Amino acid sequence: MEITRTFDFLEQLKEKYAHKKDILAQKKNGIWFKVSVDDYYETAHTLSYGFLALGLQAQDKVITITNNRPEWNFIDMGLGLANLIHVPIYPTLSVEDYKCIIEHSDAKLIIIENETIFNIVNPAIQELEYKPIVYTINTIEGQKNLEEIKILGTNTKNIYSSIIEENKKNIKGEDLCTIIYTSGTAGHSKGVMLSHRAITFNAMAHGNTQIIDDRHRMLSFLPLCHIYERSMNYAFQYLGVSIYYVENLNTIFADLKDGNVNGFCAVPHILEMLLEKIRSAGKDLEGFKKKIYFWAFNAAEKYDSNNQSAFYKLKYKIADRLIYSKWRAKLGGNELLIISGGTAVQPKIIRLFTAAKMRIVEGYGLTETSPFIAFNRPNEHLVLIDSVGKIVDGIEVKLAADGEILTKGVCLMEGYYKDTEHTHRVIDDEGWFHTGDMGELTKDGFLRITDRKKDIFKLSSGEYIAPQLLENKFKESPFIENMFIIGENQKFVSAIISPNFNYLHFWGSKYKLHYRDNDELVENPKIIQRLKKEIDAINQTLASHEQIKRFRLVHEEWSPTTGELSPTFKLKRETMKKKYQTLINEIYESHFD
Repeated sequence: MEITRTFDFLEQLKEKYAHKKDILAQKKNGIWFKVSVDDYYETAHTLSYGFLALGLQAQDKVITITNNRPEWNFIDMGLGLANLIHVPIYPTLSVEDYKCIIEHSDAKLIIIENETIFNIVNPAIQELEYKPIVYTINTIEGQKNLEEIKILGTNTKNIYSSIIEENKKNIKGEDLCTIIYTSGTAGHSKGVMLSHRAITFNAMAHGNTQIIDDRHRMLSFLPLCHIYERSMNYAFQYLGVSIYYVENLNTIFADLKDGNVNGFCAVPHILEMLLEKIRSAGKDLEGFKKKIYFWAFNAAEKYDSNNQSAFYKLKYKIADRLIYSKWRAKLGGNELLIISGGTAVQPKIIRLFTAAKMRIVEGYGLTETSPFIAFNRPNEHLVLIDSVGKIVDGIEVKLAADGEILTKGVCLMEGYYKDTEHTHRVIDDEGWFHTGDMGELTKDGFLRITDRKKDIFKLSSGEYIAPQLLENKFKESPFIENMFIIGENQKFVSAIISPNFNYLHFWGSKYKLHYRDNDELVENPKIIQRLKKEIDAINQTLASHEQIKRFRLVHEEWSPTTGELSPTFKLKRETMKKKYQTLINEIYESHFD
């Protein structure tokens, strides 16, 4: 069947995969609760009748604020069938952010997951002149519940089912499907308007490159309100792949194991956490076992898939039997497909995971492009480490004179909601969308991302610095969790470093360091000297103007919760500059390293 609207994925599921009893699943209190295709289809349609019975009109906006769970899909498909605009929002925003988005979106209805989120969102709603209707998914005393919409839908099916069937015929792929408010790393979010066709085209294009099918399960934990996970959510349904939602973010690795899954979508931060778990597992070993473990670990970091010699294959076969298979056993025992986006993955992580038969496939895109512009293609063996893959078929890409990536095609947004000024800033008169990312194309057509255009800066000597590239390079060190490169208009590059405290504690105990807390640890001369040694070694691989001349360690661990990182774990550079302005001044006013 032709798929041009998001709810066409639901129709295809009913047509091709009606036998599936676990197309969706969620873990609650340690038990997986599964949803069949039939239940999914029926619930989505029932909600669509209920939404119409509430009096919502075509193209009205409905906000959802929830973590990943099957109900997200029921609501999403129900809204699509009812010709309503889904506006999913992160469940981790501030009251002020909620107020701005709710007011700007013109939402008529808000569906909130639980009491914790409700208690944050409700003060924002109470400040609004126009207050949308609120329903909750979990039961909250005194609040209307999603079950009431389902009951309403059941009771009015005979009235509204014919309207839904007409919608299936009349809603066009070009019609607006969703408004997604970008997480951003600076300023207020903008509402990105995406059509049904933009999303379905992109999801199918990515799905067609995958090596998974209806026999497989994928774990989901990245926010469905973000277009990356949402697009993959559609792609998995397009392929008939079962989607298992984690119990919570603290149970990801446990859920990987007992969900018997075949892969997941991730951002580099998650992979770095997993790498740390793998590295830590070898620290407590002793003697010959420890030597074998780190022989295999170091070999994996240098893995070269192009080396097919008999000796090379034998070495990795031995390593897999002794060590890598144990890693997979901790994650359920299956070979894994890991789809990564957001920012670049360190090449050594890709090599290590690939050697252990946990294949990482990188892609690239933005909310404004629904999202994928390029991705590696495992089914065609078109995968290049340190690239984001080949350009999506049907999408045009070119590089501007300064190296900025420009694109246009069916996946491009309709514009920013109620913001024609910003829309015209990023989409030129010829229809090219200016991504703000700098890149290069290899002779074989693979795309590499070098940095964000707005993040690249000049030293006082005139040389350009691409901070993301440097940060990723230095983050390959086990001592460094995160790094903020600075030096705009200065004579040299410096860095503020949030160390990998887990590894630092291990190293400190090994050398019998005494410290009260992390504040004291980062000021320990031996720690500073060890980090300097690490930085000096990596500096040798860089051009002289890129080398870090000075650095400072901080005791904070950066995260979206504490504000240094966006919800997709990108550095919020303007926030960082403000937070560490005193330290930055100290670095450049000091006469000594």
